[in-house]
Amino acid sequence: MTISPFWVSAFLDFGAGDFDRGTAFWRDVTGYAVSETRGETGQFATLVPPDGDDYLRVQHLDEGPGRIHLDLHVDQPTIAAEAAIELGGHVLVRHEAGYVVLRSPGGLVFCFVSHPAARRPAAATWSDGHRSQVDQVCLDIPPTAYDVEVAFWQGLTGWDLTEVNEREFERLQPPDDQPLRWLVQRLDDGEGLGNGVHVDPNAKRSAVRAHLDLAAEDRDAEVARHVALGATEVSRQEWWTVLTDPVGTTYCITRRAPR
Repeated sequence: MTISPFWVSAFLDFGAGDFDRGTAFWRDVTGYAVSETRGETGQFATLVPPDGDDYLRVQHLDEGPGRIHLDLHVDQPTIAAEAAIELGGHVLVRHEAGYVVLRSPGGLVFCFVSHPAARRPAAATWSDGHRSQVDQVCLDIPPTAYDVEVAFWQGLTGWDLTEVNEREFERLQPPDDQPLRWLVQRLDDGEGLGNGVHVDPNAKRSAVRAHLDLAAEDRDAEVARHVALGATEVSRQEWWTVLTDPVGTTYCITRRAPR
């Protein structure tokens, strides 16, 4: 059974003690406002764009390292969860509020939620005139899990899979009106890093991880802006630059122009 999410949100999950610094950094990077906190312990907040619907959220974790998890917006989360189970997913929590927390076959945490959203925000324009936007999630998949994990997400979403790089990258194709592109990366054998670049260093672990990418009209200016906000530049490649935020979250700034 295929479940085609009508929207996907990315959650920046910050480890204990990192929520305030991490949230402030991504607020400044995106130019979005931060909502009031919500949840049983005030652990959730939303990065609210000035136009369009939100698609970036933040969470305080009581334990464990920071990570990215995804919310797939569907009409009926409980039915979507059954489809995920049939494809090899595992339910972690069926919450009384109506959402379902799951884990993919390779270990990536995600949720089915029913919050409405439909309008993709515009890219932000900065003081020097260049534009940028968080516009992509990349799944970093160890080689032993790659075929099963990609088949799971393709089967669940029903999205087409296209080759980007015959050795390393493929792309799932959500509808154009969605805010996040989906890239999937096959990590190398040995150290478990895809060419040592464009990847979360934590992906050396066996579980599937994810990281966010930004599109920027002027990559050099965008990298400088992030470094001024507290990011650390890790490596520079032809098409992307790898950075970490002030609390250690790895992400990339790419040369792709924002949509």
